[in-house]
Amino acid sequence: MELHLKVNGEEKVFEVGPKDRLSEVLRREGYFGVKLGCRTGDCGSCIVLIDGKPLKSCMVPAAKAEGKEVTTIEGLAQDGKLHPLQEQFLAHGAVQCGFCTPAMILTAKAFLDNWKGAKLPDEAAVRKALRGVLCRCTGYEKPVRAVLAAAKIMRGEPYEDPSVEVEAKAKFKVVGRSIPRVDGLPLVTGKPMFTDDFSLPGMLYAKILWSPHPHARIKRIDKSKAEALPGVHAVLIYEDVPRVAYTRAGQDYPEPSPYDYFILDKKVRYVGDRVAAVAAESLELAEKALKLIEVEYEPLPAVFSPEEALAPGAPVIHDEPEAKGIYDPKRNICAHVDVMVGDVEKGFKEADLVLENEYRTHRVQHAQLEPHVTITYLDEQDRLVVRTSTQVPFHTRRQLAQVLGLPVREIRVIKPRIGGGFGGKQEMVLEDICAALTLATRRPVRLELTREEDFRSARTRHPMIIRMKSGVKRDGRLVANEMEALVDAGAYGSHSPTVPSNTGNKNLPRYRSPNIRYAFTSVYTNLPISGAMRGYGTPQGAFALESQIDELANALGMDPLEFRLKNIIREGDIDRLSPLVYEIKSEAANDWVIQGNGLERCILKGAELIHWKERRREFEEWNRGSPRIKKGLGMASLSQGSGVAGIDKASATIKLNEDGSFNLLIGAADIGTGADTVLAQIAAEALGVGVEDIIVYAGDTDFCPFDSGAYASSTTYVSGGAVKKAAEMVKEQLLEVAGRMLNEAPESLRCEAKKIISRSGKEIPLAEVAIQAFYKEKFQIEATASHCSPASPPPFAAQFAEIEVDTETGKIEVKRFLSVVDCGTAVNPKLAEGQIEGAVAMGLGFALTEGMEFDEQGRLLNPSFRDYHMLRADEMLELETVLLESYEPRGPFGAKGIGEVAINGPAPAIANALFHATGARIRSLPITPEKVLQALGKIEPVQG
Repeated sequence: MELHLKVNGEEKVFEVGPKDRLSEVLRREGYFGVKLGCRTGDCGSCIVLIDGKPLKSCMVPAAKAEGKEVTTIEGLAQDGKLHPLQEQFLAHGAVQCGFCTPAMILTAKAFLDNWKGAKLPDEAAVRKALRGVLCRCTGYEKPVRAVLAAAKIMRGEPYEDPSVEVEAKAKFKVVGRSIPRVDGLPLVTGKPMFTDDFSLPGMLYAKILWSPHPHARIKRIDKSKAEALPGVHAVLIYEDVPRVAYTRAGQDYPEPSPYDYFILDKKVRYVGDRVAAVAAESLELAEKALKLIEVEYEPLPAVFSPEEALAPGAPVIHDEPEAKGIYDPKRNICAHVDVMVGDVEKGFKEADLVLENEYRTHRVQHAQLEPHVTITYLDEQDRLVVRTSTQVPFHTRRQLAQVLGLPVREIRVIKPRIGGGFGGKQEMVLEDICAALTLATRRPVRLELTREEDFRSARTRHPMIIRMKSGVKRDGRLVANEMEALVDAGAYGSHSPTVPSNTGNKNLPRYRSPNIRYAFTSVYTNLPISGAMRGYGTPQGAFALESQIDELANALGMDPLEFRLKNIIREGDIDRLSPLVYEIKSEAANDWVIQGNGLERCILKGAELIHWKERRREFEEWNRGSPRIKKGLGMASLSQGSGVAGIDKASATIKLNEDGSFNLLIGAADIGTGADTVLAQIAAEALGVGVEDIIVYAGDTDFCPFDSGAYASSTTYVSGGAVKKAAEMVKEQLLEVAGRMLNEAPESLRCEAKKIISRSGKEIPLAEVAIQAFYKEKFQIEATASHCSPASPPPFAAQFAEIEVDTETGKIEVKRFLSVVDCGTAVNPKLAEGQIEGAVAMGLGFALTEGMEFDEQGRLLNPSFRDYHMLRADEMLELETVLLESYEPRGPFGAKGIGEVAINGPAPAIANALFHATGARIRSLPITPEKVLQALGKIEPVQG
């Protein structure tokens, strides 16, 4: 049937089917600003304006839109000029991954166009308007500020964009400036940038058949009916693919994670494990083919907790002989570590007080807005090309070569724009099976997880049971600190030796103690796979340790802030625990010396801004007189790392162009972090040019130099180190050529404003230097540099939470949340702020609302954005962030990593505030109203 629409002011006629949704039609016709994050109307990424109203186009039958006027993000700019909302989203740093940005901007436009108030809308009104669009990256803070600013501009009122406050004047010309993202313009105008904004002639559509059982063997599988279905081009089962054990964890080689996975196996280990895969000419055909595959299972006993899995007689989850690197498969132990500094038993004997507690954290999901999606095809030379939403293109290429039996040279991995990763895309979730289907059919294949499949069959955060035992003197000095973690790896061991390593080594060294012990045991269960997730094990340990620190202070009758100041790590201290836990052991003590330590300043600045002592006393007085509403103020100290010491590596290539601009080629993956922009700033600073003169090309294994990938807060620190080295090498070549042209010594020259300038006042444009090199001296000015740091300098932070607790309902309301963060030099303060705000929002969800729920058969009960409670814009409070700069001498221009540290503190800060408010201590996450009421004795604890 024909569909008549007016799209962005133009009359259009589209051919549509009876089941087509408007979102599908618009994307099919090239309006790629329409995003599909769930296809069930829950995330809002597909919002367009229909007759001026923001509607979720994935829920609108195409036929119902007949005759309507539709506005997509592509139609918002007029006569080449951006709409004020588009301008302000860029100016405020409100664009991170960009997947939800078009929907947010369109929603805000409808809101502002229809605002009838005499006054401008306030923050609460903006947050309410944006509540229909989920955002996992920004914490909503920057988008709300952008909308408020655009409202002023649209009313013709004066507006001055406030700069991000950094407690240090910029020492550099480009670094330290809040410039807009270099890739922001296409994101606010809807240009095709993401994996799925791409199609090929003859492309097939893939679907996966998932296990309905938590643990079973496949006794018989018959795919003949599916194969006979017209339009089906391949049906793969375990007999059709190489039986090669491998890990899908995207880590440096040799991978520390066990080789316990196969493309397809005759044994399934959780509900949602792969059974078969189909490629067909349409998605509907692929889904129909799945229903025709006949599978007979032999169900096996299953275990759903680490305690069950370790019990005598428990079923062995990984009994396959081909598996490698499992610590103790017969006992379901994936990995184990036990290390000590000093002698904790001696320390406990010397302590005046020993406190022991158990803390529990739960399974949560990345819930990035762009689902996992991969497109594979064979190029004109019959090479396998993998276009995929991945954080680790080079690791993916290596692993695909291993499992498919192909030479690395025959595989090209392309990382387009990533619609959020958070560690969930630090793993080969789809690339292997999609590539296998392309090799079987010799056709392009597209494979995308539905949101339900993404929740169930992608990756999750490791649940942990953490036992803390701490010994202190009466004066508050820690003398022994012990942490033991029992870790739920899920059905496979991806990242399970390394995530729990961080649980201890990114937390315990934050406090001085002569005696420290850390041990963990990662255990297989028949639940979804645990993997890398923002913070990478540190949030679990931070919840335990920072809660324990407060409990110690309370037991001693000390102020918890003063107790922290008495024990925190200091400048020049040596982290003696981390080198015992890391995969690569460093012999050099200097690698673990703490430099650029702003932790004490973070705590003191936060105490000043939050009025710590005054507010604590004020709340205590309030609580004595208020029978129902209680107020509390809590805090947490935090640390993380900057890359994986001695392991993460990066390279960068910079080459000069004839006009004096530069191409920057990097293997790093921008997953919404602003990596392309930050690395361009580092290059520009070193070269003495503006960011507009740096053209960034990233994430293609054929054209870009090697990079470990976007994880471990490594991009600014490690990739930035490579960029700075390459830029300095290029600058040296520039000065040598210019020196010959000006008859000056190179050491007397400097690069500035696209010129080479001498001390004597002579100058020459870079473009002329390029012409001289290319056409007269006949060589290309370029350089490639690599960087691998033996150190992982920790960023530090202090976070403070003010809460109110309704003791009748158990509801906690966070009234104020302050983050004071030492990130070394903030290369781009506004983008750094955005990273902190997004991490805080994710941390608040981890603390209060998010959690994966399972039935007694291991089936996920809440696999949707409707049932999995991510915080929406109107549920988020205004976030306060202060960047308190230090200078890390080992980082590029003094920078450290910033992307993860702020996720670690919300849970313990809120738990500590709850104790201050009510005297109730909750040691398990999430902190739900039911748990609060149980802790207050208002309801009976739930058993089991």
